[in-house]
Amino acid sequence: MKVKKVVVGIFEVNCYILWDEKDKEAIVVDPGEEGERIIEVIRKDSLKIRSIVNTHTHIDHIGANDFLREKTEAPLLTHSADVFLLHNAELNLSNLTGKDRSFGLPDRVLEEGDEIRVGGFSLRILHTAGHTPGSICLYGDNKLFSGDTLFAGGIGRTDLAGGNLRELQKSIKDKILTLPDEVVVYPGHGPSTTVGKERKCNFFISQSDDVLWVP
Repeated sequence: MKVKKVVVGIFEVNCYILWDEKDKEAIVVDPGEEGERIIEVIRKDSLKIRSIVNTHTHIDHIGANDFLREKTEAPLLTHSADVFLLHNAELNLSNLTGKDRSFGLPDRVLEEGDEIRVGGFSLRILHTAGHTPGSICLYGDNKLFSGDTLFAGGIGRTDLAGGNLRELQKSIKDKILTLPDEVVVYPGHGPSTTVGKERKCNFFISQSDDVLWVP
């Protein structure tokens, strides 16, 4: 699996383009904005987009959803618990940008354990509620696309509508910290890291008494 990161929008979201080198079939993860830039990368590498996936449905991760869907004719995939944010400007946070925006419903809703197959690789859906009710991570090929659940040295916010600190704690402990240390983590913002590094060095994570602690 090839991975290309395109940092987009005023919130500097990591949009990821993943593809199979052999057949050029690809997935776009979190097209937050700057749809034309994303399309340029797709065209430059002669990719065939088979799915557009949102790790969650805050404006900084979905801003180019409809544009990409129109240009590529690829289906949009979102977790079922986050669908209601798409058409609500207050909940998807687009109202904070000065422009209320509503987005089209997904073509497929995702659930825990679902797989997205593209070319010669597949990604398994981990439902990691906490940042939003329907936040997900995508896991495959020793890689984890963690959205705003886990960052290098940080964790996702839970003080926004739909956030839940206890759920985020449980998601990280049960779904991410159980993965091998060598798994590379590609977060929604900032640099990549590994599960092992975050397990050991992330200030917001402590396994004392076998629990996750957030100050």
